Amino acid sequence: MAERSTAAVDVADNSGDEPLTAKADEATADGTAEAQETEGTSPQDTDGERSPSETASATPDLHSGHKLARRYRLEECVTRLDGFSSWRAVDEKLRRAVGVHLLPADHPRARSVLAAARSSALLGDPRFVQVLDAVEEDDLVYVVHEWLPDATELTALLAAGPMDAHDAYQLVSQVAQAMAAAHREGLAHLRLTPGAVLRSSTGQYRIRGLAVNAALRGIAADGPQRADTEAIGALLYAALTQRWPYEVDAYGLTGLPKGVGLLAPDQVRAGVHRGLSEIAMRALANDGATASRQEQPCTTPDELAKAVAAMPRIRPPEPSFTAPPEYQRTTYQQGSFGRPPTAPGGAATQPVMPAPPAPLQSRTGKALKWAVSALLIAALGLGSWQLAETLLDRGNDSGGTGTTQTNPENGDKNIPAPAKPLRIAGATEFMPGGSGIKQEDAPDAVDGKPDTAWITPQYQGYANFGNLPNRKQGSGIVVDLGRVQDVSGFTIKMYRSGQKAEVLSADENASTPSSLSDFPQRLTKIGTVGSSLAERLDRPVRTRYILIHITELPPDGAAGLFRGGISEISVRG
Repeated sequence: MAERSTAAVDVADNSGDEPLTAKADEATADGTAEAQETEGTSPQDTDGERSPSETASATPDLHSGHKLARRYRLEECVTRLDGFSSWRAVDEKLRRAVGVHLLPADHPRARSVLAAARSSALLGDPRFVQVLDAVEEDDLVYVVHEWLPDATELTALLAAGPMDAHDAYQLVSQVAQAMAAAHREGLAHLRLTPGAVLRSSTGQYRIRGLAVNAALRGIAADGPQRADTEAIGALLYAALTQRWPYEVDAYGLTGLPKGVGLLAPDQVRAGVHRGLSEIAMRALANDGATASRQEQPCTTPDELAKAVAAMPRIRPPEPSFTAPPEYQRTTYQQGSFGRPPTAPGGAATQPVMPAPPAPLQSRTGKALKWAVSALLIAALGLGSWQLAETLLDRGNDSGGTGTTQTNPENGDKNIPAPAKPLRIAGATEFMPGGSGIKQEDAPDAVDGKPDTAWITPQYQGYANFGNLPNRKQGSGIVVDLGRVQDVSGFTIKMYRSGQKAEVLSADENASTPSSLSDFPQRLTKIGTVGSSLAERLDRPVRTRYILIHITELPPDGAAGLFRGGISEISVRG
């Protein structure tokens, strides 16, 4: 009987519901022959040459409509290469698109692919395209992963032209931080190409194929951290110059001229940010050589992430506005009121408008002017007094119901204008322990529907998420506002009363925060909350990310069981 094992507990439910926008590899023109890789050579591509025995196993002869595990229906083959194939498929159980890598169980790399997929699934970092299932069944091995519909490959972004300094900064910062986190867990990518990096509609970068892409192709490296660091440097170089930093054309990009060596990005293209140019060269440095004599090469993703964080902040470019049409002066403003217009022949005609009357110069005129002025002053005074009396009367009338028109804490200061709701760009599960609970349900907490919610499973024995090692810091929801904004308040409807929670915010310079230390600003004190948690801040806080952090859950039904969650989140500016 075939053996079937999943990548992690309930890993099939850890989903994103979006397909990849571009194929990972190109197929041949007729779509039937084995795909030929057209990618450029870099140090990570030259390792792990395949022996003839590795290619002996043929790619399984499957077709559209074939169903795996009575669940995953194959739709379209996007890669057929070196004994394995990659497909776009549909998870009929959860009704979502997924991606599937598929190879025979007797393929020489089948064991390593399964091991890589399971390790990647256990990481659970939302900055990576998640592995949802890793299965051996019916003489087949297949790996199921997320399929992201609203994301764009870096290959397509670079085809449109080089990035501006802010976008390139976000790219290298987010990718370096994500890979540093992966290497801390012992995971390497080794195939970090432009096709492996995706940018979502909210500007967040996600990396696909962690460990799995290299395992599928038999790629290994003696120094995996150095290989991934140089790959990030190549991505930054391409983002700044729209050129590939080697003497070959790759990924739709032109390589550097042969024989001239590695030129700094600011020497290849005018206007490149000097600091980012140096960062790229420090990441690409070989054998200790670097374009900057003052700075040491970056040899690990963590060193690269710290070097990027130490740079002065690069702000996004100012939006450009269309200039309004030139203001046209009227005839009166041009000083021609009452003047006779000039005829085509140059002769003046009779004035059309009569000249204004002369001012009153006699004593009678002066007296009349003084009288009119006095009457106006008296009328204004009387009107002001009546208006004040009316307002006072209204205040006294409303006082009987227990409300006043002024804030007793602020004296007679004006009441601030009501806050406006802010649009929420997305929500992700807070996973400080590295693995998620119900990641696919996180958007239900911000969809505006009271009947949907992010709900935890039941935990037994302990209110602090079962006292599990990977739940020591709790869980919750991270709200993404799409950009840095002023936040003046929020309302959170809890799935159940009695949860111990707090609300924190990230610094305005934070990028994809994932740990408690990334949320230094405390917006509420931690404590047990009821069915909702509402707060109006004394002073607005500038941030993009807000964390609703839950540390303990309330009892759920039978004794010893605990469960919680969040039904709806709204934020005001």
